[in-house]
Amino acid sequence: MRSPVLGEFMGTFILIVLGNGVNAAVLLKRSKAENSGWMVIATGWAFAVLCGIFTSLLFGGADAHLNPAITLAFAISNHDFSKLLPFAAAQLAGAILGAATVWLFYLPHWAITEDGETKRGVFCTAPAVLNYPANLFSEFMATFVLVLVAGAMGSRLVLSSGAANGMGPLLVSCLIWGIGLSLGGTTGYAINPARDLGPRIAHALLPIAGKIGSNWSYAWVPILGPLLGASAAGLILRLLGA
Repeated sequence: MRSPVLGEFMGTFILIVLGNGVNAAVLLKRSKAENSGWMVIATGWAFAVLCGIFTSLLFGGADAHLNPAITLAFAISNHDFSKLLPFAAAQLAGAILGAATVWLFYLPHWAITEDGETKRGVFCTAPAVLNYPANLFSEFMATFVLVLVAGAMGSRLVLSSGAANGMGPLLVSCLIWGIGLSLGGTTGYAINPARDLGPRIAHALLPIAGKIGSNWSYAWVPILGPLLGASAAGLILRLLGA
């Protein structure tokens, strides 16, 4: 039953259940965590990544990418693209199911939350200030940092002593936390095409009370930006032999 593709699906599912779940907890009316702020969101997403990685490992996903941009970066770094399409498909499917689960979990809260943008914000990212070049750069740079530092964490060039063996998931979750706090304020730091596109598709399909459009005119930014940033970082890792 265990397999790398199933691991990516289940890991991404848990990532989105907990990640979009913290969005819902903070944003939706009459949630006990309503208005608890950005620190709670950034921390919740960090723990969501940690839990998603361990879930992926449990189900056979030894890579535990949970992110098509990460899969692309390592494909470039290792010059092996065989995992890219099956992993990306599993990650996207897991993200859609995870977002639908969050909708169901918070079902009574959608009708009493009046603002449509707030409800959409539970699912997908949006810029604080709409400026496509700046927004694209934000997603590019945040994902570049994610891939470069995550690559360093697992590189023999950095960890030759083996001091951090077994700490990879915790270190990556700390990295996500840091990116959210430092680089997340401009676009909401998608840094993951599946994390944004999957829930955006779910938002478009689900019968959410009082919802507005899914903002497809912006949807390309959290897809293209992370893919470009990951590609650049993956190329650097390849050149360094990391």
